[in-house]
Amino acid sequence: MTAMEIAKGAEEIDLLAVMANRHGLVAGATGTGKTVTLQVMAEALSRIGVPVFAADVKGDLSGISQPGKHSAKFDARLESLGLSDWTFSGCPAVFWDVFGKQGHPVRSTVSEMGPLLFSRILNLNETQTGVLTLVFKIADDNGLLLLDMKDLQAILQHVSENAKEYRANYGNISAASVGAIQRGLVALGQQGGDEFFGEPSLNIEDLLQTDANGNGVVNILAADKLLESPQLYATFLLWLMSELFEKLPEVGDPEKPKLVFFFDEAHLLFNDLPQVLQSRIEQVVRLIRSKGVGVFFVTQNPIDVPDTVLGQLGNRVQHALRAFSPKDQKAVKAAAQTFRANPAVKVEEVITQLGVGEALISLLDEKGIPAVVQRAMVMPPHSQIGPVSPEQREAIIRSSVIAGVYETPVDRESAYERLKGKVASSSSQVGASSPSTEPQGSSTGWLGSAGSVIGDVLGSGGGSRRGDTVMQAMVKSAARSMGSTVGRQLIRGLLGSLLGGSSRR
Repeated sequence: MTAMEIAKGAEEIDLLAVMANRHGLVAGATGTGKTVTLQVMAEALSRIGVPVFAADVKGDLSGISQPGKHSAKFDARLESLGLSDWTFSGCPAVFWDVFGKQGHPVRSTVSEMGPLLFSRILNLNETQTGVLTLVFKIADDNGLLLLDMKDLQAILQHVSENAKEYRANYGNISAASVGAIQRGLVALGQQGGDEFFGEPSLNIEDLLQTDANGNGVVNILAADKLLESPQLYATFLLWLMSELFEKLPEVGDPEKPKLVFFFDEAHLLFNDLPQVLQSRIEQVVRLIRSKGVGVFFVTQNPIDVPDTVLGQLGNRVQHALRAFSPKDQKAVKAAAQTFRANPAVKVEEVITQLGVGEALISLLDEKGIPAVVQRAMVMPPHSQIGPVSPEQREAIIRSSVIAGVYETPVDRESAYERLKGKVASSSSQVGASSPSTEPQGSSTGWLGSAGSVIGDVLGSGGGSRRGDTVMQAMVKSAARSMGSTVGRQLIRGLLGSLLGGSSRR
């Protein structure tokens, strides 16, 4: 059974690889050592061949790609832990960035995100969410691909202008709700939505790589700028979790995870979260374990995570908490109660006395039972503490195995182009048919074009691969979001049903 040394107290504290998909929590106040703890865990997982995905909210985690070096402070930590023979090494890393500035671009299509998650990004109310869901349904029924922001804006405008025609089949479509959604899209575009939504969309398999030596690749998302749009940040990571669930097969409890996902600033996920979506997140966390994915929430305080989710996080690392106010004291007490008691450790008292890099730790044993809590020092990392230089980052990006795969956006024919073309056609023809009555046999209309794509997809196989041409990638991507007008209603898998995403079939 593979064990990874994470900390050292009265005895060595190991994270068991077989239990790393049982999820976990890393908590503590700002400046107490959470990022270094995350780095130590990511290193250990990488060394045993487990890929990692982590959001780098401060830029510090990028140093994991470089070997560390000695310093007076670092050497003092080694001496205090009795570590006389220490080697430095970096981990294979891939940098990602929604904005494409500090890493490879990360994109999703509008259709893959789905109406429920889109509603979360736009902070829509229940009525507005219902309207957005109808808009997605209309697009699906008419074979209109929703790939980027302008596609969604075009279909919103079209539905608003033709609301009376759609009322009989889809119900009332409020102009006020459409207007609210459109205003939200404008704001989202200003926050970076235009860069995030589009193609080529992220292939989840690119996150599951190992290097030539069998070390797991550490995928680092540059999230410092993304945090300026907290709704987009939290929803993006939730979408990524749902995509992992839909894409990966069932594996039960493997000897080691297929991927470990670190969700930093986790409180942003649960802030002002509608109850229906919180229930779905609880199901995601519970079910994704069977796909071999471990999720570690990183946050300042355990009470940031709902109890129903917190109860599923078996591995706990608690750094220091402050207790200056009644609210702080309540949080300390709540955190202390989440641990399996240890008569030798007064958790509620110790939790406010921990030094930087020191933590209260309880990890799962080989039977899946939480060990008694221990006070311990987190091991130092083998890699560099702190960020890499811009030159080092650029060199890693250029030498990456996926360099050039996502850098060039693809803007193919989708809802925007088809609706724009139909408007132009309608202006020259009296009594032009609506999208829902498009001639079934037209080889140049929506159905003919969509049918051609379907035929190509069925002939070429499933998901996009790195060796595909741009055209092949486009064709295969189309199969993930085709409408029922070609007898293939947009399918949303289990997680799609839960979160509003689309299944890639």
